[in-house]
Amino acid sequence: MDILVEYAVLVGVQEQTNEHFEYEMEELKNLAEAIDVHVVGSVTQNLERRHPTHYVGKGKVSEIKRFYEETDANLIIFNDELSPSQIRNLERELEVKVIDRTMLILDIFARRARTHEARMQVELAQLQYTLPRLVGLRASLSRQGGGTGGGFQNKGAGETKLELDRRKIEDQISKLRKDLDHVRDRRDTQRKQRKRSGIPVVSIVGYTNAGKSTLMNALLRKMDDVISKQVYEENMLFATLDTSVRRLSLADNKEFLLTDTVGFVSKLPHHLVKAFRSTLEEARGADLLLHVVDVSNPEYRYMMEVTNETLQDVGVENIPTINVFNKSDLAGVPYPRDTADSVWISAKNGEGLDELIDLIKKKVFEQYITCKLLVPFDRGDVVSYLNDKANVKKTEYEEEGTLMTVEMDGSERVKFEEFIVSH
Repeated sequence: MDILVEYAVLVGVQEQTNEHFEYEMEELKNLAEAIDVHVVGSVTQNLERRHPTHYVGKGKVSEIKRFYEETDANLIIFNDELSPSQIRNLERELEVKVIDRTMLILDIFARRARTHEARMQVELAQLQYTLPRLVGLRASLSRQGGGTGGGFQNKGAGETKLELDRRKIEDQISKLRKDLDHVRDRRDTQRKQRKRSGIPVVSIVGYTNAGKSTLMNALLRKMDDVISKQVYEENMLFATLDTSVRRLSLADNKEFLLTDTVGFVSKLPHHLVKAFRSTLEEARGADLLLHVVDVSNPEYRYMMEVTNETLQDVGVENIPTINVFNKSDLAGVPYPRDTADSVWISAKNGEGLDELIDLIKKKVFEQYITCKLLVPFDRGDVVSYLNDKANVKKTEYEEEGTLMTVEMDGSERVKFEEFIVSH
């Protein structure tokens, strides 16, 4: 059986207030190519606001139809989320399969989801998107014979889902919500345990394809050298959706947990942000955020804005942040270098990691204090605890016991108050 290759025309409306329109259209092309859809061209229109019934003006609909017929395209992708009535109207007049930016992103997420939790989160977002659009989508799928063997498979919002009636979809939504609530409770418990352990949490956030997984692996290689701990990385949009947590040890016995989160993109579907809330909330309990930025992209400031807005949406606020300007080698900017809150690096080349680690230490361990403790010889348990858990700078043996100069977390001080002789 031949695999049907999908050829798409992209359609976008530039509203007067949108200064990032060209970049969004370029990103839409990259999103389509991420699932092997060939983009044959695009049709754009400047409007004060999107047309309520057809997204574009009526005359533009005819132009789009002529264009896709000339190019033999079999798919039209719109740059914004379409309302149920817009999908119905466009399907009727264009007589071709129509999808919007949200469906495209949902499909990419469906393909990339590896863990049970990520798959549930994507399915929930797909069902919530599908429910109000059943009629329009049914017309599209009957014309196309369901998902294709090639590019856009439209899993989740495909024929199998539409065979279910509205009630079944609603039941499935409430079941997924319940299951995800359990997962969320489990995550909360894990987060509380991590907090209690006193080990600081450093969370990596950033735009998709900024190099978050590459950075995580580079830090693991530098500080741990255990290859099995490496996370999946690839130069493509949304290569990883699953949160990874790794424990890293510094040379001076200090430790921190490094977590990463799903990448962001402009116009990330609202349903998806809500469904991935528990994953994104990993960043909410962090002591420090590493905001990874692809500084070689001309739109990197806009990407930083999108990331910050999405984090605010899920309540990640007022957490100390280091801006990690990655891919500095491709940007042609001087690196490695750092300021109080920023560092310029190349994660791929492993350059700038020392500067980054120093910044992390400054931010995360600034509450550490140095004390002198005199520990009686019969309290070997205290000596071994400090050797294991703190940074012992000097050990001397006095008549009354072991004299230790120790750097430790300020919160630990109270445990050893009786042994402290000076600080």
